[in-house]
Amino acid sequence: MVQELKIRQLIENWAVWRDAGDWDRFRTVWHSDGVMMATWFQGHFEEFINVTIEGWNKGVSILHFLGGSSVEVNGTRAVAQTKMTISQRGLVQDILCDVVCTGRFYDFFEERNGQWGLVHRQPIYEKDRIDPVDPSAKLVLDTQALQTYPEGYRHLAYIQTNIGYTVKMDMPMLKGDVVQDLYKRGADWLAGKPLVR
Repeated sequence: MVQELKIRQLIENWAVWRDAGDWDRFRTVWHSDGVMMATWFQGHFEEFINVTIEGWNKGVSILHFLGGSSVEVNGTRAVAQTKMTISQRGLVQDILCDVVCTGRFYDFFEERNGQWGLVHRQPIYEKDRIDPVDPSAKLVLDTQALQTYPEGYRHLAYIQTNIGYTVKMDMPMLKGDVVQDLYKRGADWLAGKPLVR
């Protein structure tokens, strides 16, 4: 149980330190080869820090909130799934909106030299919605464009594309082959096999 608590603490620290911009402490959550996957970014965690700071300087606002976790540990390896929401605020057709996406963080952890760290984070996107911050505002979305995005993160992709990000279109969602492949990669990781990125 001690290992699970250490991992849960890392998961919570990730969300608090990332959203607070506490980058020195945020780095301590990761192992040196850690990779972050997101709709708008895929790559090394140091690059993720850099592009997040760039986004903040342009007014991009993305925050995270965590729910319960399920942590499986096998020796020096672990896989954790944590319920989460991603909240992004931004302009859509000149109307300030909030997009909230519900899903799970699916994390690959490893203990190296007595220290647990994050090796790979892959969100699973389950459902999302978009709401004007002013409830009286009349938001009209491009429904044709909206339908081109994956169902689990359709509105998130819509707002991120509108502000200039390139959105990855084959991320894991609640159902389907992509999420089943992720579960298999997790089982392989726990069994001691190399991580397939």
